[in-house]
Amino acid sequence: MPMWHLYLVRCNDGSLYTGISTDVQRRLAAHGASRGARRLRGRGPLELVYTQAVGDRSQALRIEYRVKKLSRAEKERLIRRESSLPV
Repeated sequence: MPMWHLYLVRCNDGSLYTGISTDVQRRLAAHGASRGARRLRGRGPLELVYTQAVGDRSQALRIEYRVKKLSRAEKERLIRRESSLPV
C-alpha cells in the first residue's frame, strides 16, 4: 500500500494550496504543467513549502480536510514546523 503525503504549495500571489498525493514531486510537476488543480492554473511558479507523510488515503483525506480549515496564520506555523498536523 503506498504512503500518502500532505503537501502545501505557495503560489506566486502568496496564496497557499493544500493537497495530497503518493508522489508529491510528480503532482507538483502536474500542477506546474496545468494538469493539476484548476485553482493553481496561472498562479505559478509554485513553491513546495511543506510535505509530510500521513499514512493511507483515508488518513490523508481526513488530515487534508482539517488543514484546509486552518487559518492562514495556522498554516504558516505548520510550514515553519511550530505546530503539528491536526489529526
